[in-house]
Amino acid sequence: MQELPVVQKVSPETSKVKKPDWLRVKLPIGENYKHVRGLVDHHKLHTICESGNCPNMGECWGAGTATFMILGNVCTRSCGFCSVATGRPDPVDWDEPQRVAEAIHLMKVKHAVITSVDRDELKDGGSTIWYNTIKAVKNLNPDTTLETLIPDFKGNADQVQKVIDAAPEVVSHNMETVERMTRQVRIQAKYRRSLEVLRLLKEGGMRTKTGIMLGLGEAKEEVIQTMHDLVGVGVDVLTLGQYLQPTKKHLPVHRFVHPDEFAELREIGYEIGFDYVESGPLVRSSYHSERHVFPGYGKRKWMEEKGMLQEASM
Repeated sequence: MQELPVVQKVSPETSKVKKPDWLRVKLPIGENYKHVRGLVDHHKLHTICESGNCPNMGECWGAGTATFMILGNVCTRSCGFCSVATGRPDPVDWDEPQRVAEAIHLMKVKHAVITSVDRDELKDGGSTIWYNTIKAVKNLNPDTTLETLIPDFKGNADQVQKVIDAAPEVVSHNMETVERMTRQVRIQAKYRRSLEVLRLLKEGGMRTKTGIMLGLGEAKEEVIQTMHDLVGVGVDVLTLGQYLQPTKKHLPVHRFVHPDEFAELREIGYEIGFDYVESGPLVRSSYHSERHVFPGYGKRKWMEEKGMLQEASM
């Protein structure tokens, strides 16, 4: 009789990918953090900072900024990476646009970011609230620049046009991952549909932006191909960050990408043709977003690092 080899049992703790030191962040403290925390609670606002368990919440709130999430905090989609609750959302709150505008006014921020859950059950996909919110923020805060991180609206061009008509400075729609992994990571989304949304935004005159998470099992070549696809539809700003598993029910981390690899992808991004590339383990879509408003700023800084501007002037 053939003897089978003895295999040692591996505990879940030892089989998990260990989080490296470069992903450590400081706990949120300070007066500015407390001020923003108080405003968010008082105005009954939802922030993706909290719902998304963002590792930069302490830094951003400490600087007096936050990313607001409109249309509630329950999403109609069930993406494998996202910690926002899935289910039947509450009815639309038509007073929400004014509350968000007032909170931004009280914070006295020069730049604000607004995102939303997906509301696929609504006939307009939530685009009317989007339009109303952007207009309310602009009316009450004329000197505040605004980035809007929008859903795909199922590719509905009329709903995308409502955001364009409201004229925020930057419109972002996140690809999240490479084409091969889109169904696994964003089960109700489509890679090509998201590219089409970004194309519509660019053709509508918007400064466009998208983000990709790394560490889900994608290959480097796939990331570079996605970057080429994005430049092909005119995307201006790209963010690259490490995927972090919110809970055990979510997609596992396949690997922790080293900061050197993020730095390499930043170089490739600029060489391919992006105007701004934000790339690092702790980068999230709205991280340093106040810098993403200005055309040429990121590319110029990169060229200065490379010494290209001095060479060009000689």
